[in-house]
Amino acid sequence: MGFVALALAAGLLFGATGLSAGEVLRGLLDPDAAAAPIVRGLRVPRVLLAFSVGGALAVSGAALQALIRNPLADPYLLGLSGGAGLGAVAAMALEIPGTWAVPALAFVGALGAVALVYRLSAVSGRRLDPRVLLLAGVIVGAFTAAIMTAILTLSRADELRNAFLWLLGGFSAASWNAVRLFLLYALVPLAVLMVQARALDLLTLGEEPAQTLGTNVERLKRVVLVSTSLLTAAGVAVCGVIGFVGLVVPHALRGLIGPLHRSLLPAAFLAGGGFLVLADAAARTVVRPVELPVGVVTALVGVPLFAVLLRRSLR
Repeated sequence: MGFVALALAAGLLFGATGLSAGEVLRGLLDPDAAAAPIVRGLRVPRVLLAFSVGGALAVSGAALQALIRNPLADPYLLGLSGGAGLGAVAAMALEIPGTWAVPALAFVGALGAVALVYRLSAVSGRRLDPRVLLLAGVIVGAFTAAIMTAILTLSRADELRNAFLWLLGGFSAASWNAVRLFLLYALVPLAVLMVQARALDLLTLGEEPAQTLGTNVERLKRVVLVSTSLLTAAGVAVCGVIGFVGLVVPHALRGLIGPLHRSLLPAAFLAGGGFLVLADAAARTVVRPVELPVGVVTALVGVPLFAVLLRRSLR
């Protein structure tokens, strides 16, 4: 909880406009304060959105890692993010009206990507073989990236720049409406995954032991895949494609608190949210006034951190 509090404080204190801690506090408490429009209208919804998306991605990564029994699984590597990104880019390129258009097509793209991954893995006759699933995820990710590149190439110059920045991930467009939209999509699948904690523990033992101990494995697969697809699609819709949160955070927490999902999933939500809030704060301040894409920051931090964690686990 100390890490979460520190991350939230950093997200409120740091930004393109320099504000002291006192100004931020007055802006939070007094709606008539000079800093209130910046604090209440910009930074608070941005911090809440980054925390919610980071937590959802981390929980999705933990659930997918249990599903295929591989710590390298996450929405980014399994093609979910690429499929959701393709759906959202298609919605923007086609200029489909309505608040629901981008998240709806992102969800369809995520489901299509995961269906294609499992279809490719089924060729080997081993749907949950980690090596086959990861390879299929890489193939689907490359395929969706190619289609997105083709769509962006045919787009207008202004649409091309906006879509390119969006694909790298960021919270510059965060608002209270975006927070409400994301929570509308995310609360139910998050609750569903939390309820499946014991079933995920059993699944890590293998399909046959889990089935013997009373788990409906096929139903659990569908629940986890649909829930993680919805969470990934909602995150992509409001902030673009952000990788490595769902990969690094659950992997690090297993070494600290153990593999039981009853404690791992809530801890992943808190740690993932705090991690993404800090990444967003760094993106806003490292080269101020220019804002870096958050996806760049998470990759720069996540890749070496995961290399260290992987080296320790191999030892």
